[in-house]
Amino acid sequence: MTDTEDRPPLPPFTRDPAIQKVRLAEDGWNSINPARVAATYSMDCIWRNRAELPRGRQNITQFLQRKWARELNYRLIKELWAFPGQRTAVRFVYEWHDDSGNWYRSYGNVNRVSRGDGRMIRRYASINDLPRLDQDRRVFRPLGRRPVGHPGLSELGL
Repeated sequence: MTDTEDRPPLPPFTRDPAIQKVRLAEDGWNSINPARVAATYSMDCIWRNRAELPRGRQNITQFLQRKWARELNYRLIKELWAFPGQRTAVRFVYEWHDDSGNWYRSYGNVNRVSRGDGRMIRRYASINDLPRLDQDRRVFRPLGRRPVGHPGLSELGL
């Protein structure tokens, strides 16, 4: 996999393209496809995700494989927080369960830097996992892309 094609929308971001970029990222993550998600990052991208520091697309792919082997029935919603130039700040919530059926809601913020072709070169995420009872879940929808019209974080009060 190379970096030969642009990944629009491209920076510098204005409001609507930044919102579109966030939604495309959300769709990719909801695919639960490590190669698809990793392709949006540069070959030498630097991450911080909780206590892990994967560097480079190959390590990011391996990280995502481990993540989704543990975080089952993953459903994510992202919302744009800020978009100055090549940088975007996003808040997100996702719900998932472990292999014992214990549900969690993960809250987080991620700061990203994109280069001119739209691929991200830096990703710094802070995430907190809270145990949830099944009846406390808020993200009810089929796996995969969040349907158009499905409430976002603000509408869900998250």
